[in-house]
Amino acid sequence: MDTRSDFLVIGSGIAGLLAAHKLSALGSVAVLTKKEAAESNTNYAQGGIAAVISRADSFDSHVADTLGAGAGLCDERIVRLVVEEAPERIRELRDLGVRFSESGGRPDLGLEGGHSRRRVLHAGDITGREIERALLSACRLNPRLRFFEGHVAVNLILDGAGRARGAYAMERHSGRIQAFSAERTILASGGAGKVYLYTSNPDIATGDGMAMALRAGARLANMEMVQFHPTCLFHPKAKSFLLSEALRGEGGRLLLKGGRRFMPDYDPRAELAPRDVVARAIDSELKKSGDDCVYLDMTHKTVKFLRARFPNIYGKLMELGLDMAAEPMPVVPAAHFFCGGVRVNEWARSDIPRLYAIGEVAHTGLHGANRLASNSLLEGCVFAHRAFLDIEKETLGGRGRSLPRRRPPLWNPGKAEPLDEAVVITQNWDEIRRLMWNYVGIVRSDRRLERALRRLRLLREEIDQYYWNFILTPDLIELRNLAEVAGAVVVSAMARKESRGLHYTLDHPRARRGARRDTLVDRELVARALRRA
Repeated sequence: MDTRSDFLVIGSGIAGLLAAHKLSALGSVAVLTKKEAAESNTNYAQGGIAAVISRADSFDSHVADTLGAGAGLCDERIVRLVVEEAPERIRELRDLGVRFSESGGRPDLGLEGGHSRRRVLHAGDITGREIERALLSACRLNPRLRFFEGHVAVNLILDGAGRARGAYAMERHSGRIQAFSAERTILASGGAGKVYLYTSNPDIATGDGMAMALRAGARLANMEMVQFHPTCLFHPKAKSFLLSEALRGEGGRLLLKGGRRFMPDYDPRAELAPRDVVARAIDSELKKSGDDCVYLDMTHKTVKFLRARFPNIYGKLMELGLDMAAEPMPVVPAAHFFCGGVRVNEWARSDIPRLYAIGEVAHTGLHGANRLASNSLLEGCVFAHRAFLDIEKETLGGRGRSLPRRRPPLWNPGKAEPLDEAVVITQNWDEIRRLMWNYVGIVRSDRRLERALRRLRLLREEIDQYYWNFILTPDLIELRNLAEVAGAVVVSAMARKESRGLHYTLDHPRARRGARRDTLVDRELVARALRRA
Protein backbone atom coordinates (compact mmCIF):
# COMPACT_ATOMS: atom_id res chain seq x y z
CA MET A 1 0.00 0.00 0.00
CA ASP A 2 1.34 3.42 -0.99
CA THR A 3 1.29 5.61 2.11
CA ARG A 4 2.79 8.68 0.45
CA SER A 5 0.75 11.87 0.05
CA ASP A 6 1.24 15.58 -0.44
CA PHE A 7 -0.22 16.32 2.99
CA LEU A 8 -0.50 14.24 6.14
CA VAL A 9 -3.12 15.28 8.72
CA ILE A 10 -2.90 13.55 12.12
CA GLY A 11 -6.30 13.75 13.80
CA SER A 12 -9.93 13.91 12.68
CA GLY A 13 -11.61 16.55 14.83
CA ILE A 14 -12.86 19.90 13.57
CA ALA A 15 -9.36 21.27 12.89
CA GLY A 16 -8.05 18.17 11.15
CA LEU A 17 -11.10 17.56 8.98
CA LEU A 18 -11.42 21.19 7.91
CA ALA A 19 -7.71 21.36 7.07
CA ALA A 20 -7.89 18.08 5.13
CA HIS A 21 -10.92 19.30 3.18
CA LYS A 22 -9.15 22.54 2.23
CA LEU A 23 -5.76 20.98 1.44
CA SER A 24 -7.36 18.53 -0.97
CA ALA A 25 -7.60 21.46 -3.38
CA LEU A 26 -3.79 21.50 -3.49
CA GLY A 27 -2.99 17.79 -3.62
CA SER A 28 -3.50 14.38 -2.06
CA VAL A 29 -4.28 14.15 1.64
CA ALA A 30 -3.90 11.27 4.13
CA VAL A 31 -5.74 11.51 7.45
CA LEU A 32 -4.47 9.36 10.31
CA THR A 33 -6.86 8.72 13.17
CA LYS A 34 -6.50 6.43 16.18
CA LYS A 35 -9.94 4.84 16.08
CA GLU A 36 -12.81 5.53 13.71
CA ALA A 37 -12.70 9.01 12.20
CA ALA A 38 -15.69 10.28 14.19
CA GLU A 39 -13.98 9.62 17.54
CA SER A 40 -12.48 12.94 18.64
CA ASN A 41 -12.81 15.59 21.33
CA THR A 42 -14.86 17.60 18.82
CA ASN A 43 -17.48 14.86 18.79
CA TYR A 44 -18.04 15.35 22.53
CA ALA A 45 -18.26 19.16 22.47
CA GLN A 46 -21.71 20.04 23.79
CA GLY A 47 -21.73 23.81 24.14
CA GLY A 48 -21.02 25.45 20.81
CA ILE A 49 -18.84 27.83 18.84
CA ALA A 50 -18.50 31.50 19.75
CA ALA A 51 -18.86 34.13 17.03
CA VAL A 52 -20.11 37.69 16.66
CA ILE A 53 -23.04 37.46 14.26
CA SER A 54 -25.59 39.62 16.11
CA ARG A 55 -25.99 43.41 15.83
CA ALA A 56 -26.30 43.47 19.62
CA ASP A 57 -22.74 42.14 19.86
CA SER A 58 -19.33 43.43 18.72
CA PHE A 59 -15.83 42.23 17.97
CA ASP A 60 -14.52 44.47 20.75
CA SER A 61 -16.82 42.80 23.25
CA HIS A 62 -15.75 39.28 22.24
CA VAL A 63 -12.11 40.35 22.34
CA ALA A 64 -12.55 41.88 25.81
CA ASP A 65 -14.24 38.73 27.15
CA THR A 66 -11.46 36.54 25.76
CA LEU A 67 -8.74 38.75 27.21
CA GLY A 68 -10.52 38.84 30.55
CA ALA A 69 -10.72 35.06 30.77
CA GLY A 70 -7.08 34.77 29.66
CA ALA A 71 -5.89 36.68 32.75
CA GLY A 72 -3.25 38.75 31.00
CA LEU A 73 -1.54 35.98 29.02
CA CYS A 74 -3.47 36.15 25.73
CA ASP A 75 -1.75 37.48 22.62
CA GLU A 76 -4.16 40.33 21.82
CA ARG A 77 -3.17 40.36 18.16
CA ILE A 78 -4.13 36.69 17.84
CA VAL A 79 -7.33 37.19 19.81
CA ARG A 80 -8.50 39.95 17.49
CA LEU A 81 -7.50 37.97 14.42
CA VAL A 82 -9.53 34.94 15.55
CA VAL A 83 -12.57 36.94 16.64
CA GLU A 84 -12.73 38.93 13.41
CA GLU A 85 -12.40 35.82 11.23
CA ALA A 86 -15.19 34.04 13.11
CA PRO A 87 -18.21 35.10 11.00
CA GLU A 88 -16.57 33.86 7.79
CA ARG A 89 -15.68 30.52 9.36
CA ILE A 90 -19.30 30.13 10.54
CA ARG A 91 -20.52 30.76 6.99
CA GLU A 92 -18.07 28.15 5.79
CA LEU A 93 -19.35 25.55 8.26
CA ARG A 94 -22.92 26.22 7.17
CA ASP A 95 -21.92 25.83 3.52
CA LEU A 96 -20.43 22.45 4.45
CA GLY A 97 -23.75 21.36 5.91
CA VAL A 98 -23.55 22.16 9.62
CA ARG A 99 -27.07 22.74 10.96
CA PHE A 100 -27.04 25.16 13.89
CA SER A 101 -30.11 25.53 16.10
CA GLU A 102 -32.48 28.35 15.22
CA SER A 103 -35.31 30.20 16.91
CA GLY A 104 -37.82 32.10 14.80
CA GLY A 105 -35.67 31.65 11.71
CA ARG A 106 -32.56 33.15 13.35
CA PRO A 107 -29.60 31.49 15.06
CA ASP A 108 -30.39 30.56 18.66
CA LEU A 109 -27.42 32.15 20.41
CA GLY A 110 -26.46 30.78 23.81
CA LEU A 111 -24.79 32.46 26.78
CA GLU A 112 -21.90 30.78 28.59
CA GLY A 113 -19.60 31.61 31.49
CA GLY A 114 -17.24 34.52 30.82
CA HIS A 115 -19.27 35.89 27.89
CA SER A 116 -20.99 39.26 28.24
CA ARG A 117 -23.31 38.63 25.27
CA ARG A 118 -25.25 35.76 23.74
CA ARG A 119 -22.92 34.69 20.94
CA VAL A 120 -22.60 30.90 21.12
CA LEU A 121 -23.97 29.08 18.10
CA HIS A 122 -24.98 25.54 18.92
CA ALA A 123 -26.77 22.48 17.59
CA GLY A 124 -28.86 21.61 20.62
CA ASP A 125 -26.35 20.20 23.09
CA ILE A 126 -24.51 18.07 20.50
CA THR A 127 -22.75 20.84 18.57
CA GLY A 128 -19.50 18.95 18.18
CA ARG A 129 -21.27 15.84 16.92
CA GLU A 130 -23.14 17.87 14.30
CA ILE A 131 -19.95 19.58 13.10
CA GLU A 132 -18.15 16.24 12.97
CA ARG A 133 -21.01 14.73 10.96
CA ALA A 134 -21.00 17.48 8.35
CA LEU A 135 -17.22 17.64 7.92
CA LEU A 136 -16.86 13.86 7.76
CA SER A 137 -19.58 13.67 5.16
CA ALA A 138 -17.80 16.20 2.97
CA CYS A 139 -14.40 14.54 3.42
CA ARG A 140 -15.67 11.01 2.76
CA LEU A 141 -16.89 12.10 -0.66
CA ASN A 142 -13.53 13.65 -1.58
CA PRO A 143 -11.50 11.43 -3.96
CA ARG A 144 -8.23 13.20 -3.06
CA LEU A 145 -8.58 12.36 0.61
CA ARG A 146 -7.83 8.98 2.21
CA PHE A 147 -8.61 7.99 5.79
CA PHE A 148 -6.37 5.59 7.70
CA GLU A 149 -8.52 4.70 10.69
CA GLY A 150 -7.23 2.66 13.59
CA HIS A 151 -3.68 4.03 13.17
CA VAL A 152 -1.66 5.29 16.14
CA ALA A 153 1.10 7.77 15.30
CA VAL A 154 4.43 6.80 16.88
CA ASN A 155 7.02 9.40 15.89
CA LEU A 156 7.42 12.22 13.41
CA ILE A 157 9.77 11.66 10.47
CA LEU A 158 12.43 14.34 9.93
CA ASP A 159 14.84 14.63 7.01
CA GLY A 160 18.53 15.50 7.29
CA ALA A 161 17.72 19.20 7.41
CA GLY A 162 15.30 18.77 10.30
CA ARG A 163 12.16 19.23 8.19
CA ALA A 164 9.00 17.25 8.88
CA ARG A 165 8.42 14.55 6.27
CA GLY A 166 5.47 12.68 7.79
CA ALA A 167 5.15 10.16 10.61
CA TYR A 168 5.48 6.52 11.53
CA ALA A 169 2.16 5.02 12.56
CA MET A 170 0.98 1.65 13.86
CA GLU A 171 -2.09 -0.11 12.55
CA ARG A 172 -3.93 -1.22 15.69
CA HIS A 173 -5.29 -4.45 14.23
CA SER A 174 -2.02 -5.89 12.90
CA GLY A 175 0.60 -4.04 14.97
CA ARG A 176 2.38 -3.16 11.72
CA ILE A 177 4.27 0.15 11.71
CA GLN A 178 4.47 2.04 8.41
CA ALA A 179 6.01 5.31 7.27
CA PHE A 180 3.47 7.86 6.07
CA SER A 181 5.53 10.37 4.10
CA ALA A 182 4.28 13.80 3.08
CA GLU A 183 5.48 17.23 1.96
CA ARG A 184 3.64 18.91 4.85
CA THR A 185 2.52 17.42 8.16
CA ILE A 186 -0.38 18.89 10.14
CA LEU A 187 -0.82 17.91 13.78
CA ALA A 188 -4.50 18.05 14.72
CA SER A 189 -4.35 15.32 17.34
CA GLY A 190 -6.20 17.09 20.14
CA GLY A 191 -5.38 17.36 23.80
CA ALA A 192 -4.14 15.22 26.66
CA GLY A 193 -6.94 14.99 29.21
CA LYS A 194 -6.16 11.32 29.89
CA VAL A 195 -2.98 12.40 31.68
CA TYR A 196 -5.35 13.09 34.61
CA LEU A 197 -7.35 10.60 36.64
CA TYR A 198 -10.64 12.41 36.07
CA THR A 199 -11.32 13.90 32.66
CA SER A 200 -14.14 14.79 30.32
CA ASN A 201 -12.04 13.58 27.38
CA PRO A 202 -12.40 10.29 25.48
CA ASP A 203 -9.74 7.59 25.85
CA ILE A 204 -7.88 8.75 22.71
CA ALA A 205 -6.79 12.07 24.31
CA THR A 206 -3.28 10.97 25.32
CA GLY A 207 -1.25 13.95 24.08
CA ASP A 208 0.30 12.11 21.15
CA GLY A 209 0.89 15.18 18.98
CA MET A 210 2.38 17.22 21.82
CA ALA A 211 4.71 14.38 22.77
CA MET A 212 5.83 13.64 19.21
CA ALA A 213 6.51 17.32 18.53
CA LEU A 214 8.50 17.65 21.77
CA ARG A 215 10.63 14.60 20.91
CA ALA A 216 11.25 15.96 17.41
CA GLY A 217 12.58 19.27 18.74
CA ALA A 218 9.57 21.60 18.85
CA ARG A 219 8.88 23.80 21.84
CA LEU A 220 5.72 23.54 23.90
CA ALA A 221 4.21 26.63 25.52
CA ASN A 222 2.11 27.14 28.68
CA MET A 223 1.62 23.46 29.42
CA GLU A 224 0.83 24.37 33.04
CA MET A 225 -2.45 25.90 31.88
CA VAL A 226 -4.83 22.92 32.06
CA GLN A 227 -8.51 23.77 32.20
CA PHE A 228 -10.65 21.71 34.55
CA HIS A 229 -14.29 21.75 33.57
CA PRO A 230 -16.33 22.38 36.73
CA THR A 231 -19.24 20.06 35.97
CA CYS A 232 -18.51 16.50 34.98
CA LEU A 233 -21.29 14.11 36.04
CA PHE A 234 -20.41 12.16 39.19
CA HIS A 235 -21.98 8.76 38.62
CA PRO A 236 -20.51 5.22 38.65
CA LYS A 237 -22.08 4.37 35.29
CA ALA A 238 -21.21 7.61 33.48
CA LYS A 239 -17.62 7.69 32.30
CA SER A 240 -16.41 11.19 31.40
CA PHE A 241 -19.89 12.59 30.76
CA LEU A 242 -19.83 16.36 30.66
CA LEU A 243 -22.64 18.63 31.79
CA SER A 244 -22.29 21.59 29.47
CA GLU A 245 -21.28 25.12 30.42
CA ALA A 246 -24.51 26.14 28.72
CA LEU A 247 -26.50 24.71 31.65
CA ARG A 248 -25.07 27.41 33.90
CA GLY A 249 -25.56 29.91 31.08
CA GLU A 250 -29.27 29.06 31.20
CA GLY A 251 -29.50 29.65 34.94
CA GLY A 252 -28.04 26.50 36.48
CA ARG A 253 -27.07 26.91 40.16
CA LEU A 254 -24.33 25.07 42.05
CA LEU A 255 -25.35 23.74 45.46
CA LEU A 256 -23.68 22.00 48.37
CA LYS A 257 -25.01 18.72 49.72
CA GLY A 258 -27.27 20.56 52.14
CA GLY A 259 -28.73 22.72 49.37
CA ARG A 260 -26.80 25.97 49.97
CA ARG A 261 -25.71 27.93 46.91
CA PHE A 262 -22.00 28.81 47.25
CA MET A 263 -20.71 30.48 44.05
CA PRO A 264 -21.79 34.03 45.09
CA ASP A 265 -19.28 33.67 47.96
CA TYR A 266 -16.43 33.36 45.44
CA ASP A 267 -17.25 35.70 42.56
CA PRO A 268 -19.90 38.37 41.84
CA ARG A 269 -20.63 36.58 38.54
CA ALA A 270 -21.49 33.46 40.56
CA GLU A 271 -22.05 30.44 38.27
CA LEU A 272 -21.19 32.55 35.20
CA ALA A 273 -17.63 33.17 36.37
CA PRO A 274 -14.85 31.70 34.18
CA ARG A 275 -14.21 28.00 34.52
CA ASP A 276 -11.02 28.31 36.58
CA VAL A 277 -12.89 30.29 39.25
CA VAL A 278 -15.79 27.84 39.36
CA ALA A 279 -13.56 24.74 39.39
CA ARG A 280 -11.42 26.11 42.26
CA ALA A 281 -14.53 27.04 44.22
CA ILE A 282 -15.90 23.51 43.90
CA ASP A 283 -12.51 22.03 44.79
CA SER A 284 -12.32 24.27 47.87
CA GLU A 285 -15.81 23.33 49.06
CA LEU A 286 -15.17 19.61 48.57
CA LYS A 287 -11.92 19.81 50.52
CA LYS A 288 -13.69 21.62 53.38
CA SER A 289 -16.68 19.29 53.53
CA GLY A 290 -15.08 15.99 52.56
CA ASP A 291 -18.04 15.36 50.25
CA ASP A 292 -17.58 13.51 46.97
CA CYS A 293 -19.43 16.04 44.81
CA VAL A 294 -21.54 19.19 44.62
CA TYR A 295 -24.83 19.54 42.75
CA LEU A 296 -25.95 21.40 39.65
CA ASP A 297 -29.58 22.47 40.00
CA MET A 298 -31.83 23.02 36.95
CA THR A 299 -35.12 22.25 38.69
CA HIS A 300 -36.37 25.82 38.21
CA LYS A 301 -36.62 25.09 34.47
CA THR A 302 -39.52 23.24 32.88
CA VAL A 303 -39.27 19.76 31.41
CA LYS A 304 -40.28 21.21 28.03
CA PHE A 305 -37.39 23.70 28.07
CA LEU A 306 -34.79 21.20 29.25
CA ARG A 307 -35.77 18.55 26.70
CA ALA A 308 -35.71 21.10 23.87
CA ARG A 309 -32.47 22.90 24.83
CA PHE A 310 -30.48 19.93 26.18
CA PRO A 311 -31.93 16.80 24.52
CA ASN A 312 -28.71 14.76 24.69
CA ILE A 313 -27.98 15.59 28.33
CA TYR A 314 -31.60 15.13 29.36
CA GLY A 315 -31.82 11.75 27.64
CA LYS A 316 -28.51 10.50 29.04
CA LEU A 317 -29.47 11.47 32.58
CA MET A 318 -32.85 9.74 32.26
CA GLU A 319 -31.03 6.56 31.14
CA LEU A 320 -29.08 6.77 34.40
CA GLY A 321 -32.22 7.30 36.46
CA LEU A 322 -31.64 11.04 36.99
CA ASP A 323 -34.40 13.55 36.21
CA MET A 324 -32.72 16.94 35.84
CA ALA A 325 -36.11 18.68 36.01
CA ALA A 326 -36.85 17.13 39.41
CA GLU A 327 -33.50 16.82 41.20
CA PRO A 328 -30.04 18.45 41.21
CA MET A 329 -27.28 16.55 39.39
CA PRO A 330 -24.08 15.41 41.17
CA VAL A 331 -20.97 16.98 39.60
CA VAL A 332 -17.20 17.21 40.09
CA PRO A 333 -14.43 19.07 38.21
CA ALA A 334 -12.48 17.10 35.60
CA ALA A 335 -9.51 17.82 33.31
CA HIS A 336 -11.00 19.22 30.14
CA PHE A 337 -8.83 21.35 27.85
CA PHE A 338 -5.14 22.19 27.42
CA CYS A 339 -4.59 25.91 26.82
CA GLY A 340 -0.94 25.16 26.11
CA GLY A 341 0.57 22.98 23.43
CA VAL A 342 2.89 23.05 20.43
CA ARG A 343 3.97 26.66 20.00
CA VAL A 344 2.91 28.05 16.62
CA ASN A 345 2.77 31.41 14.88
CA GLU A 346 -0.24 33.12 13.32
CA TRP A 347 -0.07 30.73 10.35
CA ALA A 348 0.03 27.60 12.57
CA ARG A 349 3.72 26.97 11.85
CA SER A 350 5.69 25.19 14.58
CA ASP A 351 9.43 25.44 15.27
CA ILE A 352 9.98 22.50 12.92
CA PRO A 353 9.90 23.42 9.22
CA ARG A 354 6.90 21.98 7.34
CA LEU A 355 5.18 20.94 10.60
CA TYR A 356 1.92 22.70 11.45
CA ALA A 357 -0.21 22.35 14.58
CA ILE A 358 -3.90 23.27 14.82
CA GLY A 359 -6.66 22.78 17.37
CA GLU A 360 -6.09 21.77 20.97
CA VAL A 361 -2.64 20.32 20.27
CA ALA A 362 -1.42 23.86 19.49
CA HIS A 363 -0.62 26.94 21.54
CA THR A 364 -1.64 29.91 19.41
CA GLY A 365 -1.83 32.61 22.07
CA LEU A 366 -5.63 32.82 21.92
CA HIS A 367 -6.48 31.32 25.30
CA GLY A 368 -3.79 32.72 27.58
CA ALA A 369 -4.19 31.50 31.15
CA ASN A 370 -7.76 30.28 30.68
CA ARG A 371 -9.96 29.42 27.72
CA LEU A 372 -13.18 31.35 27.26
CA ALA A 373 -16.02 28.89 26.76
CA SER A 374 -16.72 27.88 23.13
CA ASN A 375 -13.62 29.58 21.74
CA SER A 376 -11.91 26.23 21.06
CA LEU A 377 -14.00 25.06 18.09
CA LEU A 378 -13.59 28.55 16.64
CA GLU A 379 -9.81 28.40 17.09
CA GLY A 380 -9.68 25.04 15.29
CA CYS A 381 -11.56 26.48 12.29
CA VAL A 382 -9.52 29.67 12.06
CA PHE A 383 -6.12 28.00 12.25
CA ALA A 384 -7.08 25.19 9.89
CA HIS A 385 -7.86 27.91 7.38
CA ARG A 386 -4.68 29.87 8.10
CA ALA A 387 -2.49 26.77 7.77
CA PHE A 388 -4.15 26.11 4.42
CA LEU A 389 -3.49 29.70 3.27
CA ASP A 390 0.18 29.44 4.27
CA ILE A 391 0.65 26.12 2.49
CA GLU A 392 -1.26 27.37 -0.56
CA LYS A 393 1.01 30.40 -0.80
CA GLU A 394 4.14 28.24 -0.73
CA THR A 395 2.70 25.67 -3.12
CA LEU A 396 1.65 28.27 -5.68
CA GLY A 397 5.00 29.99 -5.21
CA GLY A 398 6.80 26.88 -6.43
CA ARG A 399 8.23 25.90 -3.06
CA GLY A 400 5.58 23.33 -2.19
CA ARG A 401 7.27 20.28 -3.69
CA SER A 402 10.93 21.14 -3.38
CA LEU A 403 11.69 18.01 -1.38
CA PRO A 404 12.33 14.72 -3.22
CA ARG A 405 9.47 12.24 -2.87
CA ARG A 406 11.71 9.47 -1.57
CA ARG A 407 10.37 6.90 0.83
CA PRO A 408 11.70 7.33 4.39
CA PRO A 409 13.46 4.38 6.03
CA LEU A 410 11.33 1.43 7.09
CA TRP A 411 10.55 1.13 10.79
CA ASN A 412 13.36 -0.75 12.48
CA PRO A 413 12.25 -2.70 15.59
CA GLY A 414 15.87 -3.70 16.36
CA LYS A 415 16.07 -6.65 18.74
CA ALA A 416 12.78 -5.89 20.46
CA GLU A 417 10.95 -8.84 21.96
CA PRO A 418 7.24 -9.39 22.62
CA LEU A 419 6.01 -7.57 25.71
CA ASP A 420 6.32 -9.94 28.66
CA GLU A 421 4.14 -8.23 31.31
CA ALA A 422 1.37 -5.90 30.14
CA VAL A 423 0.49 -5.27 33.79
CA VAL A 424 3.47 -2.89 33.95
CA ILE A 425 1.78 -0.70 31.31
CA THR A 426 -1.47 -0.64 33.28
CA GLN A 427 0.28 0.11 36.56
CA ASN A 428 2.34 2.99 35.16
CA TRP A 429 -0.66 4.41 33.31
CA ASP A 430 -2.71 4.50 36.52
CA GLU A 431 0.14 5.88 38.58
CA ILE A 432 0.83 8.78 36.19
CA ARG A 433 -2.82 9.79 36.08
CA ARG A 434 -3.24 9.60 39.85
CA LEU A 435 -0.08 11.54 40.72
CA MET A 436 -0.99 14.22 38.17
CA TRP A 437 -4.45 14.55 39.72
CA ASN A 438 -3.16 14.69 43.30
CA TYR A 439 -0.02 16.80 42.81
CA VAL A 440 -0.53 18.79 39.58
CA GLY A 441 -4.29 19.33 39.61
CA ILE A 442 -6.57 22.28 40.32
CA VAL A 443 -4.47 23.50 43.28
CA ARG A 444 -0.69 22.99 43.33
CA SER A 445 2.29 23.69 45.58
CA ASP A 446 6.07 23.59 45.22
CA ARG A 447 6.27 20.45 47.34
CA ARG A 448 3.60 18.64 45.34
CA LEU A 449 5.29 19.51 42.06
CA GLU A 450 8.67 18.30 43.33
CA ARG A 451 7.13 15.01 44.43
CA ALA A 452 5.47 14.60 41.05
CA LEU A 453 8.74 15.22 39.20
CA ARG A 454 10.69 12.72 41.32
CA ARG A 455 8.13 10.01 40.71
CA LEU A 456 7.90 10.82 37.01
CA ARG A 457 11.66 10.39 36.67
CA LEU A 458 11.41 6.78 37.84
CA LEU A 459 8.36 6.10 35.71
CA ARG A 460 9.99 7.60 32.62
CA GLU A 461 13.06 5.42 33.08
CA GLU A 462 10.90 2.31 33.28
CA ILE A 463 8.78 3.32 30.30
CA ASP A 464 11.84 4.12 28.17
CA GLN A 465 13.28 0.72 29.00
CA TYR A 466 10.09 -0.94 27.80
CA TYR A 467 10.00 1.22 24.66
CA TRP A 468 13.48 0.16 23.54
CA ASN A 469 13.38 -3.48 24.66
CA PHE A 470 9.90 -4.65 23.67
CA ILE A 471 7.77 -4.66 20.54
CA LEU A 472 5.46 -1.68 20.58
CA THR A 473 1.77 -1.92 21.35
CA PRO A 474 -0.82 0.89 21.15
CA ASP A 475 -0.96 1.01 24.96
CA LEU A 476 2.82 1.38 25.25
CA ILE A 477 2.86 4.14 22.64
CA GLU A 478 0.16 6.06 24.51
CA LEU A 479 1.80 5.48 27.90
CA ARG A 480 5.08 6.90 26.59
CA ASN A 481 3.26 9.98 25.28
CA LEU A 482 1.38 10.48 28.55
CA ALA A 483 4.69 10.41 30.43
CA GLU A 484 6.19 12.98 28.03
CA VAL A 485 3.24 15.33 28.44
CA ALA A 486 3.14 14.89 32.22
CA GLY A 487 6.81 15.86 32.44
CA ALA A 488 6.22 18.98 30.35
CA VAL A 489 3.24 20.02 32.50
CA VAL A 490 5.17 19.62 35.77
CA VAL A 491 8.28 21.44 34.53
CA SER A 492 6.15 24.29 33.17
CA ALA A 493 4.19 24.54 36.43
CA MET A 494 7.42 24.69 38.45
CA ALA A 495 8.68 27.52 36.25
CA ARG A 496 5.66 29.78 36.79
CA LYS A 497 6.12 31.28 40.25
CA GLU A 498 2.72 32.92 40.47
CA SER A 499 -0.97 32.09 40.43
CA ARG A 500 -2.77 33.11 37.28
CA GLY A 501 -5.80 31.72 35.52
CA LEU A 502 -5.69 27.94 35.50
CA HIS A 503 -2.37 27.73 37.34
CA TYR A 504 -2.99 28.15 41.07
CA THR A 505 -0.24 27.40 43.57
CA LEU A 506 -0.41 27.74 47.36
CA ASP A 507 3.21 28.96 47.56
CA HIS A 508 2.72 31.81 45.08
CA PRO A 509 -0.95 32.77 45.49
CA ARG A 510 -0.89 36.07 43.58
CA ALA A 511 -0.30 37.09 39.99
CA ARG A 512 3.12 38.62 39.43
CA ARG A 513 3.62 41.87 37.55
CA GLY A 514 5.82 41.54 34.52
CA ALA A 515 5.42 37.76 34.40
CA ARG A 516 6.31 36.29 31.04
CA ARG A 517 3.41 35.50 28.79
CA ASP A 518 4.61 32.09 27.69
CA THR A 519 6.34 29.32 29.64
CA LEU A 520 8.42 27.51 27.02
CA VAL A 521 9.84 24.01 27.40
CA ASP A 522 11.75 21.75 25.04
CA ARG A 523 12.97 18.17 25.35
CA GLU A 524 16.35 19.16 26.81
CA LEU A 525 14.83 21.39 29.47
CA VAL A 526 12.45 18.64 30.57
CA ALA A 527 15.24 16.05 30.51
CA ARG A 528 17.50 18.23 32.71
CA ALA A 529 14.70 18.82 35.21
CA LEU A 530 14.04 15.09 35.44
CA ARG A 531 17.72 14.31 35.99
CA ARG A 532 17.85 16.82 38.88
CA ALA A 533 14.66 15.51 40.50
